[in-house]
Amino acid sequence: MTEQQILLSFGGIGLAALASQWLAWRLKLPAILFLLLTGILVGPVLGWLDPQALFGPLLMPLVSLAVALILFEGSLTLHLSEWREIGSVVHRLVTIGALATWAVITLATHWLLGFDWLLALLFGTLTLVTGPTVIVPMLRVVRPKASIANILRWEGIVIDPIGALLAVVVYSFIIARASDNGLSQSLLTFAGVIVCGSLFGIIGGWIMGQIVRKQWLPEYLQSLATLAGVLGVFIAANQVMHESGLLAVTLMGMWMANMKGVDVRNILHFKENLSVFLISGLFILLAARLDLHAMIGLGPAVLVLLLIIQLVARPLNVLLSTAGSKLNWRERALLAWIAPRGIVAAAVSAIFAIRLNEAGHEGALLLVPLTFAVIIGTVVLQSATARPLARLLKVAEPPPSGFLIVGANGPARAIGKALQQQGSRVVLTDSNWENIRAARMDNLPTYFGNPASQHAETHLDLVGLGHLLALSASGELNTLAAVRFAHEFGPRRVFALANGQEHRRSDKHRASHEYRGLALGNPALTYGQLASELSQGAEMYSTTLTDNFTWEDYQTLHGKRATLLFARDSTGWVHVVTPESELKPGAGWTLLALIRQDA
Repeated sequence: MTEQQILLSFGGIGLAALASQWLAWRLKLPAILFLLLTGILVGPVLGWLDPQALFGPLLMPLVSLAVALILFEGSLTLHLSEWREIGSVVHRLVTIGALATWAVITLATHWLLGFDWLLALLFGTLTLVTGPTVIVPMLRVVRPKASIANILRWEGIVIDPIGALLAVVVYSFIIARASDNGLSQSLLTFAGVIVCGSLFGIIGGWIMGQIVRKQWLPEYLQSLATLAGVLGVFIAANQVMHESGLLAVTLMGMWMANMKGVDVRNILHFKENLSVFLISGLFILLAARLDLHAMIGLGPAVLVLLLIIQLVARPLNVLLSTAGSKLNWRERALLAWIAPRGIVAAAVSAIFAIRLNEAGHEGALLLVPLTFAVIIGTVVLQSATARPLARLLKVAEPPPSGFLIVGANGPARAIGKALQQQGSRVVLTDSNWENIRAARMDNLPTYFGNPASQHAETHLDLVGLGHLLALSASGELNTLAAVRFAHEFGPRRVFALANGQEHRRSDKHRASHEYRGLALGNPALTYGQLASELSQGAEMYSTTLTDNFTWEDYQTLHGKRATLLFARDSTGWVHVVTPESELKPGAGWTLLALIRQDA
């Protein structure tokens, strides 16, 4: 290939990856679906991209390094301290249930497709993993009840590194069997892979943990040092014991994630961004190498295998895992339907297939088309049917139109009660127990704690909530909450009281406007102004407009005594008033305003 063709290929991969990620974001579907379809289109279908010709002998080493980084990033999310908090259902889903799934897929692969037992066992481990990158986008679309969503999200997070680790172990055993004569030599080689990978992973994780904990490097270099460390551990482990590198980096991430005093959030954030880049390019390249004739050649047995995975393996997993739980049959039915396969399966199968084929394991190359068929089948089927099924089973959450209110102080309680009386779901959060107690006396749902805390990630119930109202007396807490929930609700649905101190601060001491959320009220209200008005007798009133009592009549009646805060339109949607609002309320609208008493 010429230099110009190489540059065009790289540019095209970047644009295709961005387009796929953007389309997935717009449609709220897993990005892996569009990445794989794009790769298949530009590769085997149109013939525009030939990864082997583009990268030559560098292709598989680059794929190996990318897989190592993806596995490391996934293992960074497994905190053993959270194991007791995720519930018995998730425990069983990733242990007893996972073993049942593994057994069913292994048996089906062996009998339907004629894979030998070791290869079928490996395929079973590859297709165990769901993962947050495919589960989270699907949950955004399906919007199941919190009890279901939390189980599925935690299962995806926990099973990701566990499944990857299990796949690496099985793969190592197969390599050991293929490269040595006799069972005893195979077991010795396998043990060497496990010991070498474990030692390098634990030592590498401990060293990187010490660097982060003791601040031996400035913060801006920690992510770069971790990246270099992961690649170094991967390469060193493979040099000492062939094929032990993937196990080493997986254990390295788990060790760092569970070291006391080691904050891996910045590293994880960097690795997440890097993983998006690697995953996007990697899946286009892997899909472009896919042999469509081999996939078609697998025949109708693939469809039967998909049906067994969907209708036997997953339901059996859920049946064993939810026995004795408080989940009703409707919730269990939806859990039994949702389990899309994703990133780990696609990435790891590609590298394993080539290595096993080089080791003389016949049929190993069929792992890739079979794995991709399962990924595409589960993602497409479940993306298309999960939302209608959730509605049919009546386990879908209501439209996210409610309000998460930061602060349970007097003004927050007054606004919360007014919104609740109009049928909106509200949840008030506060770290002050007296405020929480007062809110509960007013029959307002509450969360006692900081909404930006790690505990809130798991326990704060966001079912039906689609807006943030940051009404705390602390401007810093309001800003923190706005930053935390801007991604959850969208930046146009995050509102906060103006900080009366902001205009007195210089730019370098003032939070950026994009982080503070939209100001509440027109003109923007501060906490001091709102609290002062309420203390002087102002109250929240709701008024419904009619053909005989219009918006102009409302303005004439109340004049400057009314500060409009919310307007519920004829469809039931609540509009939050900001300085930029240009509302034109009509008949059937209900106005919520803070109205001062006559002087």
